Amino acid sequence: MIQKQLIVGLIPGLESRMAVQFVQKASSFSSNIFLMKNEKKMAAKSIIGIMVLMICRGDSVTLIADGIDEEKAVTVLSGILINEFDE
Repeated sequence: MIQKQLIVGLIPGLESRMAVQFVQKASSFSSNIFLMKNEKKMAAKSIIGIMVLMICRGDSVTLIADGIDEEKAVTVLSGILINEFDE
């Protein structure tokens, strides 16, 4: 299992369209993937779970992955959250 704490760099955050894209990308991995914000832990493959977290730019979140492709999942998904690359 890998855990990585991040500061969200997406503008305005992980809302609507970006949340859908994040969930789709998370769903492409076989690992179990979760996002945690303020002690709330939600499945990263659930759009409703992601929306419940209300993740905004500047928020501190923990990305958790457990499975055979956990390293790749954390690398790719953390890149999305910190806005390392253009959409």
